[in-house]
Amino acid sequence: MDARAIIAALRDGRGASAEEMAWFANGLASGHVSDAQAGAFAMAVLLKGLRPEERTALTLAMRDSGDTLKWALDGPVIDKHSTGGVGDCVSLVLAPALAACGGYVPMISGRGLGHTGGTLDKLEAIPGLRTDLSEAQLYQIVNAAGCAIVSATGQVAPADRRLYAIRDVTATVESLDLITASILSKKLAAGLDGLVLDVKCGTGAFMKRKEDGRALAEALVETSNAAGCQTSAVISDMNQPLAPALGNGLEVACAMRVLTGQEEGPLGRLTAVLGGMALAGAGLATDAEAGEAKIRAVLADGRAAERFGKMVGAMGGPLGFVERWAWFLPEATVIREFKADQAGYIAAMDGETMGLAVIELGGGRQVESDVIEPSVGLSDILPLGAEVAEGQPVLRIHAARAEHADRAEAMLRRAITIGASAPEVPPLVHERVG
Repeated sequence: MDARAIIAALRDGRGASAEEMAWFANGLASGHVSDAQAGAFAMAVLLKGLRPEERTALTLAMRDSGDTLKWALDGPVIDKHSTGGVGDCVSLVLAPALAACGGYVPMISGRGLGHTGGTLDKLEAIPGLRTDLSEAQLYQIVNAAGCAIVSATGQVAPADRRLYAIRDVTATVESLDLITASILSKKLAAGLDGLVLDVKCGTGAFMKRKEDGRALAEALVETSNAAGCQTSAVISDMNQPLAPALGNGLEVACAMRVLTGQEEGPLGRLTAVLGGMALAGAGLATDAEAGEAKIRAVLADGRAAERFGKMVGAMGGPLGFVERWAWFLPEATVIREFKADQAGYIAAMDGETMGLAVIELGGGRQVESDVIEPSVGLSDILPLGAEVAEGQPVLRIHAARAEHADRAEAMLRRAITIGASAPEVPPLVHERVG
């Protein structure tokens, strides 16, 4: 086969066969396909699009360009993926909850991207915990604890890793087909029986419009099911932080309060919705409603927290973390109240700017080499629609230095709008797909 012929066929709208997609993906992984050819391929897909069967073929080809995990367990292997938002620490709660309900969860996650936090960065706020584990360690921890949240090895979907970097510099990141293939090639390489997807839309998400979220959710569900993995999705709201905190250690604290039954809030409610769908899809519940009840039960009685503690200990964290999590998590040296400058209602939140404020505090990366400060961020965030008096705290800023808090406060003044009347608060879940 020839890369130029495949690119020309896609450019002209004639499409490509499964064999051609496999050849091209292997060429990406091996280096046989050049950077110029990879960029032309991405641009052709962006401009002309792929038919559903071509998108599935590309996804499977990129999955099979590297290692795929094989499991021999006494229950289904299931996972969750979120398209990213602010205050979104669902993975920390959902993975152990699914494990406590009889599933096995090998969750291969990522680091912070843009204004959104990364699950691995959050977990690494726990002292001693490591996420860069070998496949052998992943198998061992999933067998023992029922779940593990780790980074991808260099052998997982190498074709996607190369194409992703090229998309970033060729203005082809926005392709729905390439986004779908990128997400699913890595997830399906984990050897899943079932997958649940959380596609977010709103000011704190990458996709601001619900219509765009729906299109991506439908593409992901259709492709993953065609690839043989039972998949469903929700389109959830990201016009305000999901948890009342942003920042790595602070979000772990929110997750622990849900895991130990101290509070539920939107974080707990969305976890139950996603978990219920995942359990129903994997045959561990009769339907999504029964699955939600199971998730709430394991959060209430401590079984999910027990699984989380086993995972943390197996990954190098403190053995008694669940019992004394507040003692182990780092604290910022500067904590400042961010107060309302007038009376009224919290009318709007620019989640993207709030996320960028956390990066300004040191809670995310400006460049890849930056070292994250796990203690900084925002906490005690009042929800959209809350009534406030002049001078009342809207949230707390956690900073390493006073000048960092000053810069974050200036950004938050632009991000949070206080109006004279209460806004219409959007639902947590807009719709379900699949």
